[in-house]
Amino acid sequence: MKKLLALAAGVASSCVFNAAYAQSSVTLYGIIDNGLEYQNAGAGAVVRAVSGGLFASRYGLKGSEDIGGGLRINFQLEQGFSGVTGAASNSAAAFNRQAWVGVSGNFGEARFGLQNTPQYIFMNPELDPVAVMSIGSPMNNFNSLTVRVNNAISYFTPTVYGLSAQFMVAMRDTTTRPTNGIQFYNAAARYVNGQFRAAAAYEQAANATGTSILRIFNAGTSMGVGAARFYLAYHTERQTDNSVKRDVYEVSGSYSFTPADQLSLMYGYAHDREGQGNNAQQVGLTYSYSLSKRTTLYGSAGFIQNRHQAHFTLNGTGYAGIAVAPGADTRGVTIGLLHRF
Repeated sequence: MKKLLALAAGVASSCVFNAAYAQSSVTLYGIIDNGLEYQNAGAGAVVRAVSGGLFASRYGLKGSEDIGGGLRINFQLEQGFSGVTGAASNSAAAFNRQAWVGVSGNFGEARFGLQNTPQYIFMNPELDPVAVMSIGSPMNNFNSLTVRVNNAISYFTPTVYGLSAQFMVAMRDTTTRPTNGIQFYNAAARYVNGQFRAAAAYEQAANATGTSILRIFNAGTSMGVGAARFYLAYHTERQTDNSVKRDVYEVSGSYSFTPADQLSLMYGYAHDREGQGNNAQQVGLTYSYSLSKRTTLYGSAGFIQNRHQAHFTLNGTGYAGIAVAPGADTRGVTIGLLHRF
C-alpha cells in the first residue's frame, strides 16, 4: 500500500510539474466601433453610418504557451468587419487582418504569417496623438503606407537602454509578379527616455505586377509636459514610376483634462514634389472620453484644403472618405462609440 501511495504521489507531482511547465492560454477579443459621420466635399453633404471611425472593428483569438526554457509560442488570428452591417471586411478571407504564429524569449520575438507591419504597430503611435487614426489625423489622410502583409517574417528586439526595433520582410506568392523572392521590407526603431520619445522607419513595397516600388521614410518625436504631449512628424514617399512624389509634415499635441479623456489638435501639410503644385493642408481635432475601461465615446473633425489637382479626402480608420473633386476642399465630423471586449 505504501508503494502504491508513493507511486500515486509521484504521478500527481509529475502532472503538476507538466502543467506548470506548459501553461497555455487563449483569449477571445475584439473592438466594435460605430458612429455617424457628416462629410461635405463641395458637391453636397453626405450623412452616413460608419464603422471604424477611431479603431477598425475587429474580432480575434490570441494565445500563448510556455514551452519552458524561457520560450513561449504565440499566435494571433484576427478578422475585420463592419459594425453597422456585420459584413466581413474581406469575405474571401477567414482572418483578413492577422494570421501568424511565433516564438518569444529573452532574444525578443519572431513571427511568421499575415501580420501588421512595424510601421503600423511601432511607428504610427509616435507620429501624432491619435496614432494616425480618425479623420482628424493629417498623416492618416495624406500618407500611403502598408498596414499589413501576407507571407511576412518579422523580428522584434528586446528593449535595451530605451532603444527597441522591429524588422520585417514579406515573400512574394502566386498573387504577385514574379512569384518568388522578397516583395516587402520594413524596419522601425524607437528610443524612449522618460517623457521624450523618438522613432524612425523605412518601408519598401513592390506593387503586385512587379513594375514599380514605393519607398517610404517616416520620423517622429514627442515630448510630454505634465498632462500634455507635443509631436513633430515627417513623412516622405516616392513611387519609382513617378506616380507619387510627396512629403508630409505634421505638428500636433494632446492634452488630458482628466485621466479619462484626451483632446488632440493636429495640423498637416502635404507638399507635392512633382512640381505640379498639388499641395494640401489639414486641420484636425479628435476628442475621446473613456466611459469605462472598455468603452470610449469620441468625436473627430477635419478640414482639408486641396490645391490645383490635389484631391485628398477625410478617411476614417476603418473606411474610406467620400470622393473629392480635384482642388475641392472637404470637411467632416464623426461621432462614435467603441467598446472593447
